[in-house]
Amino acid sequence: MSIELVEVVRSGFRECVHRGSAVILGADGEVVVGLGEIHTPIYPRSANKPLQAVAALRNGFAPTSPEELAVASSSHAGEADHIELVAALLARYQLGVDQLQCPSDLPGNELARAELIAAGELPSPIYMTCSGKHSAMLATCVVNDWPLETYMEPTHPLQLAIQETIFDLSGEEEQELGIDGCGLPIVPLSLTNLARAFGRLPSAEPDSPERAVADAVRENPFLVSGTGRNDQRLMSAVPGLFSKTGYDGIYAGALPDGSAFALKIDDGHERALLPLAAALLKRMNTEWTEELAALASAPVFGGDARVGTIRAIPGNF
Repeated sequence: MSIELVEVVRSGFRECVHRGSAVILGADGEVVVGLGEIHTPIYPRSANKPLQAVAALRNGFAPTSPEELAVASSSHAGEADHIELVAALLARYQLGVDQLQCPSDLPGNELARAELIAAGELPSPIYMTCSGKHSAMLATCVVNDWPLETYMEPTHPLQLAIQETIFDLSGEEEQELGIDGCGLPIVPLSLTNLARAFGRLPSAEPDSPERAVADAVRENPFLVSGTGRNDQRLMSAVPGLFSKTGYDGIYAGALPDGSAFALKIDDGHERALLPLAAALLKRMNTEWTEELAALASAPVFGGDARVGTIRAIPGNF
């Protein structure tokens, strides 16, 4: 079962606890630290996006730049740079925004959202956080002359190729698919196999699809996420780290040597992610910088004063 992993301490009093599971794998893919349910399949949610991007590359998707590949792997905030890249990708493959089947939305970034509302703009699929992934999927369909209208169906050739790639990278036994928040099929993975898949990307041979995705993501943390978001903050604090969050309490990452971590917070609360990820990286012997230490101890406020911390529970590692 899951265990207590993160605590919220206010004025010296333990106010809240977040339970979950976490795993660290060495560069050889073997478990170094296992906490909680590390072999039980979970939905990685958007942490699967880099693996889906590998599948797109394996099947003919040809991004024009690492930036385009990063946004294809992203959970973007709908800021101008994100939308420009998605729009350019669609245009290059002669695709329209109306062919995106992700839900219509406004940008996740508060400033970008306010500007659109002030301009009288309506929600659109291109602003949805998964539009980069959907655009890359449509582009892959164009390259292969696969049907565009049904690209989200689990039995579509694109989705079968994605499933094959994820099972190949992770070593996971085939599982019954779920449906992600954007409507696409989602492949369940255990935390151990999610970490294993992540470790195989930055340690892959140069010029391989796996390495291309890892390099694009870690070189463009803003494009993969957005201003102030978790992936931008963590990858900016740890040079060489390749990481991706997933909705409802998922985080996975890997270092250049292929050592990797994956975690799941049971209640899905985002505030637990960075402190726990930072603690796992410390256990992985990552250089302990001021930036990483700050992420490991998020502030709890009373008015304008810091009165406590959100941190990984001492003693678990």
